[in-house]
Amino acid sequence: MIVVMKPGATAAEIGAVIRKAESFGVKTHPIYGENRTVVALVGDLTRVNREVFDQMEGVMHTLRIQEPYKLSSRTTRPENSVIEVAEGRVRIGGSEVVVMAGPCSVESRSQIIEIAHAVKEAGATVLRGGAFKPRTSPYDFQGLGLKGLEYLADARAATGLPVITEVMREEQVPMVAEYADILQIGARNMQNYGLLQAVGKQSKPVMLKRGISGTIRELLMCAEYIVSNGNYNVMLCERGIRTYETATRNTFDLNAVPVLKEQTHLPVVADPSHGTGLRELVPAMSRAAVAAGADAVILEVHPDPDAAVSDGRQSLTLEDFAALMKSLRRVAEAIDRRILEPVEMLELA
Repeated sequence: MIVVMKPGATAAEIGAVIRKAESFGVKTHPIYGENRTVVALVGDLTRVNREVFDQMEGVMHTLRIQEPYKLSSRTTRPENSVIEVAEGRVRIGGSEVVVMAGPCSVESRSQIIEIAHAVKEAGATVLRGGAFKPRTSPYDFQGLGLKGLEYLADARAATGLPVITEVMREEQVPMVAEYADILQIGARNMQNYGLLQAVGKQSKPVMLKRGISGTIRELLMCAEYIVSNGNYNVMLCERGIRTYETATRNTFDLNAVPVLKEQTHLPVVADPSHGTGLRELVPAMSRAAVAAGADAVILEVHPDPDAAVSDGRQSLTLEDFAALMKSLRRVAEAIDRRILEPVEMLELA
């Protein structure tokens, strides 16, 4: 249930609604939008009388939310949520499309700094790189761990690019949050509810990837775990799902981008690198994702993909990434958006 406040409702009126709701034993989540404030009520609502709220000062009306993902639903918040990263230098969910780029794995300090400079020069405004790597085989490279996080911090200091990296376990959350600007929940951990609750209890933005067999509804319910724990800075990532098709590594469900934009106010990120698994297909699907309405694109880039310790087959070369950025700018302009440029990010510093 949501209690929709009238435009201009005072803090005292909103506070009275919150206290009344909590007297029924439910949790409240005030959501402050551009045009209205909504107080979301979650929990056991059987004792809640809607008419009590309709008669309160400052209340426009109450509404029951049919979707199980109450706080993530666009019914609760009609306007898009915009997530501010690195003290607002990067904003995801607005009119600008954000490009995140970097290697699958941080391999060395020199490697990540070289790539950071290159992707920034080409137009990326967020640096990606894995310090902890969940691999299919226990014998594959598992990441540099804390040293990888330190190298990412060095790359951020050298370029000014905020960093996104994966956190795999609950106990890693404080450490990764200390180094990263955005915490990534990988596809394998989409339904790791303890981890979702842990990142929900800290304030850094979170990018939640769709599980390899996860439905859109399940993705939204997993986002609800994060939001319901207090962290509203959540973005959803389509990275391909498992189907019977074997021509590509995964089936990149581009339908998910407009479906999510319709059902939730949370920003949507597209990952064509994992979605296809083939670098020659990444540019076309990146352009398609921007055209479909994605708020950000996350791409794997490596100076020598054939020598990469992980996911080299789907990684773009530095030259190919620079060429792709030029075409992404044209696609964004065609749909009345634009790619956020590093120079704009620096102006806000």
